[in-house]
Amino acid sequence: MLGGVDVEVVALALNVVVPEHLRWTDVRRGEEFTLQTLTVRPLPDGGTAAKAYGRPTAGGRGAYTSFPVPDRPELTELVAAAAARAAQLWAGATGSRR
Repeated sequence: MLGGVDVEVVALALNVVVPEHLRWTDVRRGEEFTLQTLTVRPLPDGGTAAKAYGRPTAGGRGAYTSFPVPDRPELTELVAAAAARAAQLWAGATGSRR
């Protein structure tokens, strides 16, 4: 509460690097991508939503295109570990710096 008013947070996301050994490939519009990062967002029901992003396997710059995250236990564990680490970082935050 801030002066008797609830603070409404409307956006929150984690950007997580996928360790090399957990990366995978997927194809979009005939081009193969190696997925290297996840964007994880909390959902109102307490769950999370995650999307994967990466670069074309053949090299070069790829469009910022999202891919679904496969339902693999090690990726679920990565998302949970990232959320726990983010909670630690937020808990230790001391306010804004200018």
